[in-house]
Amino acid sequence: MRHPVIVALCLAGTVGLSACNRTSDAEVQRAIQSVNVIDETNLNDIMLTVGDPNEAVAYFTKASTENPDRIDLKRGLAKSLIRANRPADASTVWAAVAASPEGTLDDRVSLADSYIRQNDWKKAEAELNRIPPTHETFERYRLEAMVADSKKDWKKADSFYETAAGMTTKPAGVYNNWGFSKLSRQDFAGAERLFVQALTYDDSLFTAKNNLVMARGAQRKYDLPVIQMTQTEKAELLYTLALTAIKKGDVSVGKALLQDAISTHPQHFEAAVRSLAALEA
Repeated sequence: MRHPVIVALCLAGTVGLSACNRTSDAEVQRAIQSVNVIDETNLNDIMLTVGDPNEAVAYFTKASTENPDRIDLKRGLAKSLIRANRPADASTVWAAVAASPEGTLDDRVSLADSYIRQNDWKKAEAELNRIPPTHETFERYRLEAMVADSKKDWKKADSFYETAAGMTTKPAGVYNNWGFSKLSRQDFAGAERLFVQALTYDDSLFTAKNNLVMARGAQRKYDLPVIQMTQTEKAELLYTLALTAIKKGDVSVGKALLQDAISTHPQHFEAAVRSLAALEA
């Protein structure tokens, strides 16, 4: 008489165990999907930062084609195209992203940036004008400053550069661009101050060092500024200073600086050697 009960209990236990197994399988699948999402996110980040630009373009092209509704993958493709120095192609993607229902004002800022990289200042300005003034971001003001520069609207450019510099913890690039703007206006003293300021935030920024030397040379300051530099950088800065002196008509000073550049460089400095030979000829 006990056998049917035992069998029933065993069957109930089997069903219960089967249900437990099904629940566990579902949980495992969800866990795997979560891991896949994390892995994909990490891979996307790697592709956008340290990955080879062309490989990143191929990766995001494939991923966005397979998942046409994923706006994040299209943004990844546009950013990868910028890294691969293909701003025209990036503009096409950014325009589609910005026009989509999920498009944001930041996407439109990125579209304006891609136009600037093509030297299409009119389109860049048009895109920035479509963004309401309440959208106050570092990238927006940085681009506004560059557009104002292109129009030689110096008052606006200075205002935008100042605002952009105050909106980031890493303003070296802004101060360098602002200094170059001053350099183009022949405000050499103002440019010098801004390049020095850029280097206080990033003393490894060679572009700012080179620009600083040009600004000083334009004022006939032919000694190197007291800044951190490697021996190779010192030679290259002396070379820049020499060319600046020669352009100012101070040929003898330029020759001496070229000789210093050649003797300072740890290797053969072909460009300086050619320039010196041309002067002596």
